[in-house]
Amino acid sequence: MAEIVSAEKAAEMIPDDAVVGVAGMGLSGWPEEVACAIRDRFAKTGHPQNLNLKQNSAMGDWGFGNQFYGWEKNKREEPLENEGARGVTRFGEAGTGLIKRWTSAHIGSAFSLNSLARKNLIDAHCIPQGVAINLWREIAAGRPGLLTKVGLGTFVDPRLEGGRMNEYEDPEEVVRYVNFEGEDYLFYPAFSCDVALLRGTIADENGNISFEKESVMNEGFSVATATKNSGGIVIVQVEYLAKKESLNPKDVKIPGNLVDYVVVASDPMASWQAEGTYFQPAFSGHIRVPLEKIKPMELDERKVICRRCAMELKKGNLINLGVGMPASIASVVAEEGLLDEVTMSTESGMVGGMPSALPNFGSAYNPESILTPGDMFDLINGGGLDVTCLGIGEVDQYGNNNVSKMGTRLTGPGGFIDITTSTKTVIFAGTLMGKAKLQIKDGEIKVLEEGTIKKFVKDVDQITFSAKYSPESQKVMYVTERAVFELKNGELVLVEIAPGLDLEKDVLQCMDFQPKIGPNLKTMDERLFCETWGELDRFIEK
Repeated sequence: MAEIVSAEKAAEMIPDDAVVGVAGMGLSGWPEEVACAIRDRFAKTGHPQNLNLKQNSAMGDWGFGNQFYGWEKNKREEPLENEGARGVTRFGEAGTGLIKRWTSAHIGSAFSLNSLARKNLIDAHCIPQGVAINLWREIAAGRPGLLTKVGLGTFVDPRLEGGRMNEYEDPEEVVRYVNFEGEDYLFYPAFSCDVALLRGTIADENGNISFEKESVMNEGFSVATATKNSGGIVIVQVEYLAKKESLNPKDVKIPGNLVDYVVVASDPMASWQAEGTYFQPAFSGHIRVPLEKIKPMELDERKVICRRCAMELKKGNLINLGVGMPASIASVVAEEGLLDEVTMSTESGMVGGMPSALPNFGSAYNPESILTPGDMFDLINGGGLDVTCLGIGEVDQYGNNNVSKMGTRLTGPGGFIDITTSTKTVIFAGTLMGKAKLQIKDGEIKVLEEGTIKKFVKDVDQITFSAKYSPESQKVMYVTERAVFELKNGELVLVEIAPGLDLEKDVLQCMDFQPKIGPNLKTMDERLFCETWGELDRFIEK
């Protein structure tokens, strides 16, 4: 039977040099009160030290919560360098020594740890999100690791960077290249986990855990099972404590026999459902909200890009939308009244409804079902997605796309690599230039002041999408507000240009390489650049 303890007592259970596993996305699944107690214990005693943190998804709020639970609450005179309010960034707030190694799919939202990684003070690796999540199932089942093609040709491939995000002098091996039956694969080896730090909504007196208010049915069961089968301990923070045997057995997501310690949060700010929302019942399936009342996007370059991407959707498609600009495609489809014609999804497990953009990415309004992330990545890796739209960081002459590391900014791929490996149609969306001032009016676009950041470069800093490993059957597009490109036979081909632009001045001079000009170069539909559109139904029905 699980023991009910304080967050401070739970922190004392964690030994030095422990491998620590967490589960969740955003703030869903994140045990904020326990994490703060671990940070504070380390600040006072120097223990636990040299932890090896295994994180699967982005876990933090990008600083959205500073006004609610930021540095003021902790009575510091000023925030730490680039401090975000909540999430795994808590582990970096006490400085060096608490975390020694950090492996995750996404490290961009944990600002204090990210700062330590940039300074090479901790060992930082990134691996694909689906791999990170499903590796826990392999460990739980006692298998040696995960064998997959996901990551081949990207920076995760050991023949390139092996997932390394910095120059730490003693890096951990997190992936190996192998040849299996004459084909290239990557092998992600299993490891033993000493401590699982998890969160649910309700625990009963036997330690059974419900995810009642969570928006993501996270991989907590897999992490707990892997940890227990490794001989480790499982700590779960919850919001409520219930009498034993009072939970519906179908609502129990982590059985009590897997749980050693339960922390009932005393801080009302420690159990946020998502990065920007304490509790939205439409995220967890308790109610359905009228989506037609969600405010439409204003007409700007982002909306033009989202509209053009939406033109690639077809009735009945299962669609994945990435963080940032791509998530707003759902808003365009909703504004056109066509959400019922396609099925939106997120890698966190949402199927149906309308995916939320930041600050609540990973959640969805009115989902029809909420899968575990592991189940969702099985669907993704098996080729079950029809279309995905993901962001552009920088694109090179070969069609490679980098969103994981640009200069000193360390982000990681999230689910980017898994999703682009097997999806039938891959659309990358972003502006042609960064920080440009544009005018969109009356069916055309004008450049008022050219941008200062080139997105289309000769060679990317890091390969997150490998054009070389894109299968011949896969359609790959690059949609910007000024032009549309396609990947054809290993070349980037310009196929559309926006109305009102000069090809040489406004497009080609903004690129570090000369793309191939398509033989049938056409003008983007001018109606994309008007205040109202109302044309999406023509394309979805095709």
